[in-house]
Amino acid sequence: ILLITHNLGIVAQFADRVTVMYSGKIVEEASVESLFESPMHPYTRGLLNSLPKEDNKSKLESISGAVPHPAYLPQGCAFHPRCKEAMPRCQKQPPLANLNKESTHKVACWLYEECLKEVQ
Repeated sequence: ILLITHNLGIVAQFADRVTVMYSGKIVEEASVESLFESPMHPYTRGLLNSLPKEDNKSKLESISGAVPHPAYLPQGCAFHPRCKEAMPRCQKQPPLANLNKESTHKVACWLYEECLKEVQ
């Protein structure tokens, strides 16, 4: 079954693997357990940080900026204009690659450039 949702609670409850997309591109793919325990892409971390906390008193965090218009996507990683960790390299599209040879956790982010070089 393929679930398409923004509801990460549904993902956690019913899915085995999850693919996170931003502006039509895959930015991260992993088992649900791996993604929730160790989110790698800044967009995925932002999504998880925006979930309500158990105490229900904490202010919800949001991802700054706005989603780009599909006809005017920025070059490279489409998330980089909103990313707190963006660097000049982000203006080129990163490959989606496993973090290491034993892992099925994939990420498309230049923050992990050294890991990506080792795997390729």
